[in-house]
Amino acid sequence: MLHFFDSIRDITPLTVLIRMLFALLCGGAVGVERSYKNRPAGFRTHILVCFGATVASMTGVYLAVNREFPTDLSRLGAQVVSGLGFIGGGTILVTKKKKIKGLTTAAGLWATGIVGLAIGAGFYEGAVLTVVLMLIVEIYFSAVSSRIKRKPVFHIELCYREKSALDQVLRYCKDNRFSISNLQVTGTNESAEPLYTAIISLRSRKYSTIDLLLAHIEHSPGVLSVDAVTL
Repeated sequence: MLHFFDSIRDITPLTVLIRMLFALLCGGAVGVERSYKNRPAGFRTHILVCFGATVASMTGVYLAVNREFPTDLSRLGAQVVSGLGFIGGGTILVTKKKKIKGLTTAAGLWATGIVGLAIGAGFYEGAVLTVVLMLIVEIYFSAVSSRIKRKPVFHIELCYREKSALDQVLRYCKDNRFSISNLQVTGTNESAEPLYTAIISLRSRKYSTIDLLLAHIEHSPGVLSVDAVTL
């Protein structure tokens, strides 16, 4: 622990002001980075989250220590942690291409709230270190994340008449280490024979390309056509 913080760990009018200003700096530091990247929750949102968590933490300490009420110090903080999940959930979006965005912002809001709890409790060292590490992760680790090799995801549209054709295609995919993440099948009886269309989402477990997969499926019995599609 850093001893020069000891004089401002108790709940007094001065320390309340100091903690609120500290919450403004910490929440604002993370919020500026999010605003710069045009994320849904930006500068003001992070400050308000940090403010609220700080007040909740200080209120718990004040009731237990200054007022000597029979209360659990961690109860208000626990409710803050739960409530932050609802706020963070509002920043998570699923795009038309089935991609999830906003998880980093949601996690940042949650962590900012925890920073506020630490500030309100007088744990300044933990708050400072957390904010510094959060900024490092959000600013510099994005480049590292983009360089991580990910196993490709493929989407294919399969047209067939007999249901056994789909079973053979799925079995071939599994035998060749393609994991099936999604399957949507539609059918029509407008023609003399029923016609089925399947949209299959596949993830390669061995960094395979889709060309060999399509070449094999095209010659599978019962398959009318197969194409790679973008969702």
